[in-house]
Amino acid sequence: MFALIAAAGLWLTPPALAQSPVPDVAAALPAVPADPGDELALEELDLRMTVPVTIAGKGAWPFVIDTGAERTVVSTELAASLGLAPGPSVRVTTMASTLSTPTARVPLLKVSRLSPDLIEAPVYARRFIGAAGMLGLDALQGQRVVIDFDRSNMTLTPARRRMQRPAASDEIVIVAKSRFGQLIVTDAHWRGKRVAVVIDTGSPVTIANSALLRLAKSSLPIGPISMIAASGETLVADVHQLDRLEIGGVTFSGVGVAVADVIPFGRFGLADKPALLLGMETLRMFRSVEIDFTNRTIRLALPRNTLRRGTSFAAN
Repeated sequence: MFALIAAAGLWLTPPALAQSPVPDVAAALPAVPADPGDELALEELDLRMTVPVTIAGKGAWPFVIDTGAERTVVSTELAASLGLAPGPSVRVTTMASTLSTPTARVPLLKVSRLSPDLIEAPVYARRFIGAAGMLGLDALQGQRVVIDFDRSNMTLTPARRRMQRPAASDEIVIVAKSRFGQLIVTDAHWRGKRVAVVIDTGSPVTIANSALLRLAKSSLPIGPISMIAASGETLVADVHQLDRLEIGGVTFSGVGVAVADVIPFGRFGLADKPALLLGMETLRMFRSVEIDFTNRTIRLALPRNTLRRGTSFAAN
């Protein structure tokens, strides 16, 4: 058994979802038409986005795009339906804990034209991950991922080392640091203090650690929220509202964050440093998000009424 970190995804637990019975295999594995091109139609799932994934030529099934997870995850139901061979158990860190977790050998996983080698994916119940699977960094490394919220699609293209193209008047370009394959943004500030930001498309909400909240003597509390980790454990966090959160020279007002010292902050060396896992609720304020893992750059297309750096806009 060897140490690996994976499955950073979370999803919200409103009462209707929390009380739903476990679906049968047929209901849990809806097939959607595969798209042979580079553009993939995005479907919405509890604020997260999914793309169609085929396995060994079968499917496709909706997988959550999870740029906060180091490993691709497959649901127990999908692994059983396809008869996937078991892999070795691995140590997996989720938002809530570190546990020994079984894996399944996933052959010929394909999303768009991307076909990674054999993946040993940790296995969790579908009702906990909220989808047939989650597409992690092991499948996305070396790619340029563009999530276009205006057009509801995602583009995957191989990323090559290249000269950085200048930012357009309506976008932010951020050069990030890489740690365990994850891109960490350091060009972010709150109340004049530097904040580290991780782009986490696997989480519906933005999560802040308590070190960030300590930057201010007071904040605007909103109320509690419950979330389910991939392992099935429930996390309860207090939601606070942040004013004047600055990312790449653009200031946001009224950003809601769930405050919780989840384990990935420690994994990225951010346990005692002010940090955010920027989830889908906040990312949707941009028209598009481009993540280039090879060149370690993140491009954020600003809302249409925000045309240049140094301006500010309000969060929903």
